[in-house]
Amino acid sequence: MPVGAQAAADAGVAKEILKRSVAFKTVEGSGQVPGLAAYYASVLKQAGFADGDIVITPMGETATLAATIKGRDPSLKPMLMIGHMDVVAANRADWTRDPFVPVEEDGYIFGRGSEDNKYDVAMMVATLAQLKKEGWTPRRTVILLLSGDEETNMITTKALAAKYKDAELLLNGDGGGGLLDESGKPVLYQLQAGEKTYADFEIGFTDPGGHSSAPTPGNPIYRLAKAIDRIAAYQFPPMINELTKASLSLSAQRIGGDVGEAMRLYAATQDPASAELLSSRPEFVGQVRTTCVATMLSGGHALNALPQSAKVSVNCRIFPGVKIDDVKAQLVKVVEDQSATFTTLNDPTGSDASPLRDDVVKAVAAAIKARSPAITVMPGMSAGATDSLYFRALGVPSYGVSSLFMKAEDGFAHGLNERVPVAGIAASLAQWDSVVRALAK
Repeated sequence: MPVGAQAAADAGVAKEILKRSVAFKTVEGSGQVPGLAAYYASVLKQAGFADGDIVITPMGETATLAATIKGRDPSLKPMLMIGHMDVVAANRADWTRDPFVPVEEDGYIFGRGSEDNKYDVAMMVATLAQLKKEGWTPRRTVILLLSGDEETNMITTKALAAKYKDAELLLNGDGGGGLLDESGKPVLYQLQAGEKTYADFEIGFTDPGGHSSAPTPGNPIYRLAKAIDRIAAYQFPPMINELTKASLSLSAQRIGGDVGEAMRLYAATQDPASAELLSSRPEFVGQVRTTCVATMLSGGHALNALPQSAKVSVNCRIFPGVKIDDVKAQLVKVVEDQSATFTTLNDPTGSDASPLRDDVVKAVAAAIKARSPAITVMPGMSAGATDSLYFRALGVPSYGVSSLFMKAEDGFAHGLNERVPVAGIAASLAQWDSVVRALAK
């Protein structure tokens, strides 16, 4: 039976794994991640994985899972696959359906985490289970890693990266992915090979304060307002890398018009005017420069008192390769107030983009073209952070190769009534099967 046909035959199994996964309320504080890990382990053991090939590591109220298919050549570094078991919180009162009771309706599976990231986790588990049943022995060892707090502190991600840093490459089911047009036809696929660094800074001002009837020139709220205005008016210099150059070049013709021409020019010559035009569009500004934006603020302590303090949180999405401390130093220059304090929050980690390896590009392109020859495969950079961040930081080339294809209007990750289309499951399994076989052979 052909690989694709075998994968398609298991679509019902994969769908059941996905629905069972959604039923675990793996939000922070729920303590249900270890239970989900145990469920995945049971699926893999039923397929033939030995107890010693599966390791569940408790970490506080969460956990990690590692499942290994040993390769024939122990001299080769392993290939890693990764996804996350946790999800963001969901309020039942806001949802049309209970977010943790999976419902299949109108061609979709509804539930928190169905898109982010339990769809591709289910596809990876189902794929490795099927490969094990077939007795498949790759040349290179394959290890599935599942983290347990990607949506919050990423402590489990850091631990996995530290333990498995001696790897050839990592395939991430929580990055990249495909786009369907309004008719449901696949038209575009993004291979994610980089992501911007996430960093938060807090800028603060203090003053002795006093009675509101006697204003003083040192009001922290006024000084803070000036700082916010300066940050709002500042733009970091435009940048480009291998990923954004390829992505903009491929997107130019598809987008068309003034924006498409700006993409073409910027990719070819880094034309400043084109960078400014792209930066005027929220959907493209993140592709051409570091961005920093004020997201939270607080100040004062009483309605009838001069404020003694005021502070603002600034969230930055930093272009790959740019140091976090350099962005902080630039913010200090922009604010231009020696009385301001600047604090880096939560110990962020930066990483550069991964190289567009020929073997990875070919393997992914072949799998995607098998879904539909007309699909454009485009390397890209994400504005958000995934588990790949910590592996890239330790030198492991990492690639977002999600098998999920969706319409633009169906993307509800982190939002209300999150859902994924059922019709793509068979093709997703075929995609994972093809990519894993090609890169681990």
